[in-house]
Amino acid sequence: MHKSSKTDLYTAPDYYKLDDLLTEEHLLLRDAVRTWVKKEVTPIIEAYSEEAKCPVHLYKGMAELGALGPSLPEKYGGGGMDEITYGLIMQELERGDSGIRSMASVQGSLVMYPIYRFGSEEQRQKYLPKLASAEIIGCFGLTEPNFGSDPGSMITNIKDDGDHVILNGAKMWITNSPIADIAVVWAKDEEGVIRGLIVEKGMEGFTAPEIHGKWSLRASITGELVFENVRVPKSNLLPDVVGLKGPLSCLSKARYGIAWGALGAAMDCYDAALRYSKERIQFGKPIGQFQLTQKKLAEMITEITKGQLLVWRLGTLANEHKATPAQISMAKRNNVWTALQIAREARQIHGGMGITSEYPMMRHLMNLETVLTYEGTHDVHLLITGMDVTGLNAFK
Repeated sequence: MHKSSKTDLYTAPDYYKLDDLLTEEHLLLRDAVRTWVKKEVTPIIEAYSEEAKCPVHLYKGMAELGALGPSLPEKYGGGGMDEITYGLIMQELERGDSGIRSMASVQGSLVMYPIYRFGSEEQRQKYLPKLASAEIIGCFGLTEPNFGSDPGSMITNIKDDGDHVILNGAKMWITNSPIADIAVVWAKDEEGVIRGLIVEKGMEGFTAPEIHGKWSLRASITGELVFENVRVPKSNLLPDVVGLKGPLSCLSKARYGIAWGALGAAMDCYDAALRYSKERIQFGKPIGQFQLTQKKLAEMITEITKGQLLVWRLGTLANEHKATPAQISMAKRNNVWTALQIAREARQIHGGMGITSEYPMMRHLMNLETVLTYEGTHDVHLLITGMDVTGLNAFK
């Protein structure tokens, strides 16, 4: 896979001096990830995206940075960092590419987190250090071909079989599934209660075919999980959770990271557009001197600044264990939508050049279309906020 020779000139916008609200440790870790993205991600990401290949080799670098499970305890290989650090890491990874942030999000929030939170001590010791070091890769099986926004209607199921359970069903749109060594899968038991279990690659009857033909998140590998009478030891069941609250709490953790991450994509698009607006000459002056270009840039930086304040406050609440799922929904929905609009406006400022791989906007734009839908669709998050403020449930 060829490397790009162009220099990554990214300068992060910080219009309201929000860096002053961060600790020295926050800044050091964020800048370490920013430097790594410039060195390892930017030079290769357009080629990987164009060829729809996942740069799996980047997992090792992410592990060394502490980007896999950054807020989990160090005794299990996590970073022992606070929630703002976790957010900043996601912001910088998605500044590189949404697919790269997805790789880290899934490993940390959707695989390591449920094993840590709901697993036995034996499961934690067995899997977490290997996941943190990227020795093994994980995926998260909740969404099904017929049930996405309504996971409670899932049909994947387990039946008792002595010291094993028999797993049948299928999951769809699963990040990392074709390369995963383990899958944290949610299935209904014989009483119809949702349980979590760890399924390992190589178990008979378990396959993970890749989904092809995506126009979005092309540098992230996506697939299915198919279970045909898979015998899973009962020791692989997550002992400390039953019901939907298990997978939904994992999704809250991931959505929180996405709220920060999408902002990174928006910041990358804005930074590219600002620079281009000063260099591109039309009618004898830089296009940044025209009122309508300035309107676009002014609106972009305003929305980015609002988004930065939103996630900083959310991170502060998360550190105090006060951030509610509904508050996380608001930030995820707002920041992804904002990023999508900014990517589109930044593409306009670049004119025809904006659709080429010379600039990042079109790739971000296509990626963000997926981010708008996954981990709770744009509309569902709107209804979560609606239910939170009215106390009335629009889903029933």
